[in-house]
Parts: sequence; structure tokens; C-alpha cells
Amino acid sequence: MEFKSLKFLGMATAIFLGGSQLEANASLIAFQSFNGNVGYSSDGFGDTSSSGVISASAPAGSTVLGAYLYSVNTYGTSTTPSVTLNATPVVFSPNIGSSTWYNFRSDVTGIVKPIIDAGAGGVYNFNLTESSTFSIDGEALVVVYSNPGLPEATVGILDGFSAFAGDSTAINFANPLNPLAPGFFAEMSLGIGFSCCNQKSTVMVNGTTITENAGNMDDGLVVSNGSLITVGGFDDPFSPLNPSYADDHERYNLVPYINAGDMSINIFTENPSFDDNIFLANFYVSGIAGINEPPPPTGPAIPEPSSMLLLGAGIMGGVAFRKRLAGLFKK
Repeated sequence: MEFKSLKFLGMATAIFLGGSQLEANASLIAFQSFNGNVGYSSDGFGDTSSSGVISASAPAGSTVLGAYLYSVNTYGTSTTPSVTLNATPVVFSPNIGSSTWYNFRSDVTGIVKPIIDAGAGGVYNFNLTESSTFSIDGEALVVVYSNPGLPEATVGILDGFSAFAGDSTAINFANPLNPLAPGFFAEMSLGIGFSCCNQKSTVMVNGTTITENAGNMDDGLVVSNGSLITVGGFDDPFSPLNPSYADDHERYNLVPYINAGDMSINIFTENPSFDDNIFLANFYVSGIAGINEPPPPTGPAIPEPSSMLLLGAGIMGGVAFRKRLAGLFKK
């Protein structure tokens, strides 16, 4: 199993809430990428009662590779959140959002890993508390794990905030895809804060609009600041194509929008009303892929059987080219 961490820097111009604020900053960027026999879990929590449970799911025999807790503030609140996970104070990074959306991330692998690694598999519950809960819309927990029983795959995590012009993500493969191959999968989940009351975002996959209703407060308990969050989670069904606002669960099956022979999956997310805080995007796809960069040269990916002979002649030159190109993205 190979683990690779991405630090992909980008710049985007963002205008929020009627254009009163103009800023140049990074928006949704690739934070981590994991390759190998890997899987992931995501879950959300939003409640003004200041305490509750956030969960993760992993099969028996899993080893946690990374666990990340996100905390997102209500609109314009800049104070770093005060949160505990299983009674341990969480130390957050500086703001990874903007001067409008204050979003924070913490590596909580040390809290989560001992419990899941020693566990019997299934759902694991973690106690979470918030101070100043009305200033915090909620949390998201993302856990990535390896397991020898899983197929070869890629997990990608993007975080930050939603750019005014939208955010584009490319999942790049070394070989053509065959979405009809047995066991092929590709999915995406979003984390969105400060969302309710028909505030919504758009997701396009390979040019097809799959939803114009991403958002709402699916993981919140009351319509109030401090509870306005939704996270596509391990226990959520896939959203149907073009769902209603109530039926969008922020978890999407990308397979129907992939054509045989595609070398990449291209995703575009946008909040046209500039009032939703898209702070997180997770991707889980068959094979070895690169997230916003060329695929690792050693990745087998998922070739179409009919394409094997055509690919053979150019594979040696292609590998050398990818090695040179991949070097441009290394820090």
C-alpha cells in the first residue's frame, strides 16, 4: 500500500454576499491523498446543545492512516473554536477558510486511531463538546483507513472554502476507465456550513449537472446559528440525480457520469448565491489516481480490456513523461 500526501497550492478570487468583500486566497484545495487498499468515513455534527456524538465507520481489521476533525464557524465569526473529542481538547490549525468563512482543521489521528485499530469493526462513536456553540455551525470527522480486504483505491480530501467562480477538481488516471467493470466505484461527499432555508450549491460531473440543491442542515437539529451544517456521511444514501433540496444528502455516486475510455473525472462545485460555506470535499475512487495532479506513475488504475494492446506501445514513454511532470508538483 502506498500513502501520498498532497499539498497543492492554488489561488482563487472570491466575492461573498453581494460583492461587498473582495479577496484573493486559496479556495478548495487538495489537502491529502491516500492510495492503496484504502477506504474512508465521513460524518457531521451540528447542535446548539454544545455536546453530542460524531461517528466513524470502518470494517474489522482496519488501520487508521489519518483522521481529521473540521470545525466551521457561523458567518463572520473569527474566534478559533473550543472543542473536545472524547474529552481531549482539539488543537486546530489557523483558519483554512477566508475572512468571511472561518474554517478550521485538526489532525485527530492520535485520538481516533487507537480506538479503531483495536476495535471489532463497525460504527465508532466519539463524544464531542463545543464551547460558544452558537458561534460554531458544527463539525465534520473524516477518517481514512487501510484494510487488506479492500480493493485498490484512492481517497482524496479537499478543504478550504468555496470560490466565487466555483472550484474545479480533476481526478486523473494512468489508464482509460471502464465504469462497467465489476466492482468499479467512484463517489464524492461534501461538507457545507451556514446552510439552510433554501441556500444551495451546484455540482457538475464531467459536464453533467447532478444537483443544484446541495446544502441544508442535514446534520443540524434546529434551524439556528450553531446548527447549520451538512456532511455527506457513511450512513447517508447517494443523492439521486437532480434531487430536491430535502433529498440531497451531499453524497454522490459519480459512476453514471463516467464514459468508457475517460482518463479523468472532472468535478465542478459552485455556490451561486455566495451564502453557503463549502469547506470540504471527499473523493473515493477505484484504482490509483492523482487528485489535481498527474496519477502516480506506479498506479495500475482501471484499463478497459479492449484498450490493453493500444496502451502497450506507448506505456514506457508515458511513464517517463508522468515522472517528469509529477516532479513539477513536488514541494
